[in-house]
Amino acid sequence: MLNDCDTRRLAQIALVVLLIVGCIAVLLPFVGALLFALIIWVCSWESYRDHLLPRLGGRDSLGASLMVVLLIVVLLVPTIFLAGALVSGADHVIELVRPYFEEGLPAEPPAWFASIPLFADEIIDFWHEVASSREALNALLVQGIAPARQFLLAAGAVAANGMLQLALVLFVVFFLYRDGEVVAKALYGGARKLGGELGEGLVDKARGTVFGVMLGIVGTAAAQGSVAMIGFFIAGAPAPVLLGFATFFLSMIPVGPPLVWGGAALWLYGDGQTGWAIFMALYGLLIISSIDNVVKPLLMARGAGLSVLIVALGVFGGVLVFGFIGIFLGPVLLALGHLLLMRWLREESPS
Repeated sequence: MLNDCDTRRLAQIALVVLLIVGCIAVLLPFVGALLFALIIWVCSWESYRDHLLPRLGGRDSLGASLMVVLLIVVLLVPTIFLAGALVSGADHVIELVRPYFEEGLPAEPPAWFASIPLFADEIIDFWHEVASSREALNALLVQGIAPARQFLLAAGAVAANGMLQLALVLFVVFFLYRDGEVVAKALYGGARKLGGELGEGLVDKARGTVFGVMLGIVGTAAAQGSVAMIGFFIAGAPAPVLLGFATFFLSMIPVGPPLVWGGAALWLYGDGQTGWAIFMALYGLLIISSIDNVVKPLLMARGAGLSVLIVALGVFGGVLVFGFIGIFLGPVLLALGHLLLMRWLREESPS
């Protein structure tokens, strides 16, 4: 039978487990925002502590407030500006396609359709079928309205959720900057208690990996945005600076840049500039989008001190498992696993 001491210990363990489960349940809806705030803090903490904070006389609250204002300028204001520009662009697209709704398609498709490899005949035949029958055109439009409506609703929900998450990130990151020394000591203290020198090494490895991944993402976005802006200027696309910034922000997602340069190519084609539209499509496919496959793994590997293979597997696997935040979590988990494996192999190897 259990004595009083054992019963008390079991009760204490049960209470601790319930407390942990309760904390996880409360924080679970905010895990993404909390992790993103932690990532921002990890990547900028040393620069903030060594450069900005001393110039402010060590006033933590003022420094944290300035960092939040900076993040608002860098993240929130451009996002709102970009959203407004996208709405304006949507109005232009509606004006562009309205004649097709009112008057139907022209009897003959554009001449460049004949140059499409493999499927040119099928596309031209389908054009003739739709153009010759108002009922077929209406049926095609009806089929496209429902998916378009669902996409817009989903995009609106994502945008609203993103704004709320970003507000939470800014709220959390203020306290991380203000109490950064305490947070850093707690991280290293907990790691030291759990794993000694290995625990501290894991924390350093995680910090370096997160910084490398952030460097790869931001560096790639800057490269794609700059190259895209040059292409938009050359092709004569409208608002090339705005489109360049849109490419910068949307490069965070895999299909982001094609939405921008593809939209610019469509605008050029609708404006009668078929040659520049083809140039923009080829430039976007061969130059803008290809940067993501070359620059990002190299920057991540260089910043994190990892092989390109580990970084690539971590990014793709992390996105599949965790979503956007997996871009950071995937490489970090693989980096920590690689560190543990190398340490185990060194300990197991004969002296």
